[in-house]
Amino acid sequence: MQIALYVFITLAAVAGMEFVAWFAHKYVMHGFLWNWHEDHHKPHEHKGRFFQRNDLFFLVFAIPSAACYIIGTATPYISLLFVGIGISIYGLIYFLIHDVYIHQRFKWFRQLDSPYSRAILRAHGAHHAKQTKEDCESFGLLVVAQKYFQKRSKRPA
Repeated sequence: MQIALYVFITLAAVAGMEFVAWFAHKYVMHGFLWNWHEDHHKPHEHKGRFFQRNDLFFLVFAIPSAACYIIGTATPYISLLFVGIGISIYGLIYFLIHDVYIHQRFKWFRQLDSPYSRAILRAHGAHHAKQTKEDCESFGLLVVAQKYFQKRSKRPA
C-alpha cells in the first residue's frame, strides 16, 4: 500500500507541474522575468549560441526538485522525495518535448506524427507567433486546447 501511495504522489506531482509550468510561463516568464525569456521568442538573435538566457529557468525548476530530494531523504517527510521525483520526471518530459522535439536543439527524434504531437506543435507555434511579452496564447505544454487539434484552415475564426 505504501508503494501505491508513493506512485500516486509521484504521478500527482508530474500532473501538477503542468499547471505550475503554465502559471510560471504566463505570469513569471511573460512577466517580471521576461528579460530571461525574451531571447527564446527571438531565436534569430542567438544563432550560433547553444544556450539562451531562457535556459536559466531549468535552474529555477531544479531547485525545488532538489530541495524535495534532500528534505525527503534527510527528514521523516519521505513523501517529499516522491514530489521531487515527480518534478524531475516532468522536467525530463518538458525537455524531451520542448527542447528536443519542438525546437530541435538536439536531433534525437524529429518525426512524431500523431494528432496530439501535431496539436502540441501548433499550440507552441501559436505561442511563438508573438515575439513580445503581451498577447501570447497557449502557455502550457502538455495540456493543449482543442482548437489545436484542427488544421489552421479548419479552425473557427
